[in-house]
This record gives sequence, structure tokens and C-alpha cells, in this order.
Amino acid sequence: MNENLFASFITPTMMGLPIVVLIIMFPSMLFPSTTRLINNRLISIQQWLIRMTAKQMMTIHNKKGQTWTLMLISLIMFIGSTNLLGLLPHSFTPTTQLSMNLGMAIPLWAGTVILGFRHKTKASLAHFLPQGTPLPLIPMLVIIETISLFIQPMALAVRLTANITAGHLLIHLIGGATLALMNISMTTAFITFVILVLLTVLEFAVALIQAYVFTLLVSLYLHDNA
Repeated sequence: MNENLFASFITPTMMGLPIVVLIIMFPSMLFPSTTRLINNRLISIQQWLIRMTAKQMMTIHNKKGQTWTLMLISLIMFIGSTNLLGLLPHSFTPTTQLSMNLGMAIPLWAGTVILGFRHKTKASLAHFLPQGTPLPLIPMLVIIETISLFIQPMALAVRLTANITAGHLLIHLIGGATLALMNISMTTAFITFVILVLLTVLEFAVALIQAYVFTLLVSLYLHDNA
């Protein structure tokens, strides 16, 4: 119980060098490509899930927006697999780092905004000033809409960071409480352990849901601008 509560969020190092790059590259090994005519069950399930996700997210887009399909599918696979691997004991979750999530959110958001100003200049500028706005409110509304536009990547990154970090902290706290209660009351410890198991199952769902939410919001930003 004396262990630092945030020790699992510290970037791991080996011989004084950060190994976070190797950890980030590891999830790509979970999705092997195949050259066989008939795939095995695992790869078939992976491809079915990818096709279903791509169909659900990209049906609202035009041809220009559908060119982002590969990037968005790669994004949801990376975030989802990274979140799931972070639930393993003694592992590190890169998506608990706000800097990394900002590194994903800002370029994607900027790409959608630039695409909108390039191909839909009038429509993009119209978002800053809703139709029928009274003349005295125009400066205030322009400022508010500009701030809300620049908050979008921050909201993406903070939402993912907060949800993943909160889940890990809860698992850590309840796990420590379970160990401490084993010396006091086995009945209470068992109840706490059941809560821990249920919370872990919930975190598996949250890991996938947050990957989907992050990618879906990027897709909606793209739909508004493409």
C-alpha cells in the first residue's frame, strides 16, 4: 500500500533509455497480414470487425472523406489494442499520457480543419457566425466559436486520458484494498475481489469504447469539413 499510486503511469525505461516507442509499436504485431487464399478464424474475425467498423463510420462521408478510411481504421485499432494491453499486469498504457493523446488529436483535427477551409471555405467560415445573429452579438459569437473550435483537440485528448487513467486508478485502489482486507475479513475481501473482477470487465469495455469514441469524433469533424 506504500507504493506510489501513479507509479504505473511513469514512462518505462531500460538502461536509462525510454522504451515507450517499442511499446507503441508492439500492438501492430497483433494484426498480422496474410497472403493465404483462405484465412484462419482469428484473421477472419479481425477482418470482419474491421469491415463492419469501417462501414459504420464511413457511410456518412463523401468520396473525399472516404479517403481517410485507412487512417481512421488504423487509429481505432491502435488505440483499442493499446488500451487493452495496458490492462495486463505490470504493463504500461501510452494512452494515459496526455502528451501522446494530444500528438494524435491535434494533427488529425488540424487536417480536418485545413481540409474544410480548402474545399468548403464559405461553409467553414459560416460556422463562426450562425445565420440571423443580431449585430451587437457578432464579435462575441465569433470569439466563442473560435474558442470552441480550438478546444476540440483538447477535448479529444483529455477525454481519452481521463477515462483510461481513472479506470487504472480504480483497479489499483480496489486491488490494494482487497489485499489489505484479506488479513482482516475474508468475507469482505471476497466481496471486494468480486467488485474488482467486475470493474476489470468494465475496463475492457471502456478500453474499446474510448477507442471508438475518439475515432468517431475525428470522423464527425471530417464529415463537417470534407
